[in-house]
Amino acid sequence: MTQPNAVAVFGSSRTEPDSTEWASAESVGKRLARSTLAVITGGYGGTMEAVSKGASEAGGHVIGVTVPSLFPGRQGANPYVSELIEAENLADRIGRMMNWANGAVALPGSIGTAVELLVAWNINDIVRRNGGTSVPTVAVGPGWASVTAILAEETSAVPTDIHLAIDSQSALDWLLDQL
Repeated sequence: MTQPNAVAVFGSSRTEPDSTEWASAESVGKRLARSTLAVITGGYGGTMEAVSKGASEAGGHVIGVTVPSLFPGRQGANPYVSELIEAENLADRIGRMMNWANGAVALPGSIGTAVELLVAWNINDIVRRNGGTSVPTVAVGPGWASVTAILAEETSAVPTDIHLAIDSQSALDWLLDQL
């Protein structure tokens, strides 16, 4: 299955509904949907739900890729998911999200978000070295700038395989320009 015109959005499952992070994530979902892009998230709560809510309320298509076997305590996908896909494991989940995405956005998050961002970075590194076209990937916030700087230095990865943005609006300006 290939989802044309879709953007994978990664972020924390712990983002609270009344937080500025939630409002920012919801705005990301709305703007992507208004740009006729489907959103692909991990399908659960927090940032994933906020992005899904924003996209759904703007009339967008929301794909949630969950892993019930890994997260048995979670009560299924958030209510804004319009297409649910259950992955076998975490690697399958991230792989599906990246295979279907024309672009990727990493919002602030924890270790799970870092893994998703690193997979996108690794894919872009491999594609670039093989002469292909990478998936435009943007990481939002100063935390990712620190992480990518350390990893680029320690691993010889190319830091420009990921675009860094200070906030979600400048991230989407860049990403939409790439798409």
